[in-house]
Amino acid sequence: MKVGLLSDVHANLPALEAVLEDMPPVETVVCAGDVIGYNPWPAECLARVREVSAATVRGNHDRTVETPERYRANRMAEAGLEHAKRELSTEGLAWLASLPRATWFADGRYHLVHSHPAPDREDAYVYPEEFPALDRHLDALADDAPDDAGGDRDSSGDRGSGGDFDGLVLGHTHVQGARSIDGRLVVNPGSVGQPRDGDPDAAYAVLDVDAGEVDLRRVAYDVDRVAEAVEREGLPERTGERLYRGE
Repeated sequence: MKVGLLSDVHANLPALEAVLEDMPPVETVVCAGDVIGYNPWPAECLARVREVSAATVRGNHDRTVETPERYRANRMAEAGLEHAKRELSTEGLAWLASLPRATWFADGRYHLVHSHPAPDREDAYVYPEEFPALDRHLDALADDAPDDAGGDRDSSGDRGSGGDFDGLVLGHTHVQGARSIDGRLVVNPGSVGQPRDGDPDAAYAVLDVDAGEVDLRRVAYDVDRVAEAVEREGLPERTGERLYRGE
């Protein structure tokens, strides 16, 4: 089973279109949140993600779209949320509000969350070099894996072996990376719409669930189109400028 992994689309329609065109055949697609924010196309990206993604979790921008003043210290973030709040329909805002913090996919073998898997650290950044520190959280997720993840349970109902829980997919840092931690895969597919790892190309990944392997992918897109739309919509100039540098 192959799964397309998206994260941090951030209302960048040209990047999302390029990713979906580049993506090889997959059985399903999931999204690790932050569909909106920063860039000019929140409604279009929300509609496209709803169309293609079988499971989407909330990101920090999705969660705070109706209170953009929370990002007053970051004018780019605040302006992007103000724009999204104006552009999205009542139904679109309600859909964002309905998104879960986390969910399971691939028959419970993988956990999907926007940032840190611990509920009390919802906005914490976890960079690829920090993935090994998630080991105890992966153990906890294995214990919580749904019944359809398979594996043997003892008489108490606990899954001592972790069953078939295979890993974690997260986003938030906008930095692509993957690492095996004690036999479990941790993946950040990177940001579709605002990469911050020095590579301006849109980032995503394809997970082969059965093989336990992930293909981290990049694809170029029309950054000029985004920068022009940023200017046209009156968004901060740096919102477009940073895309050329992948920062």
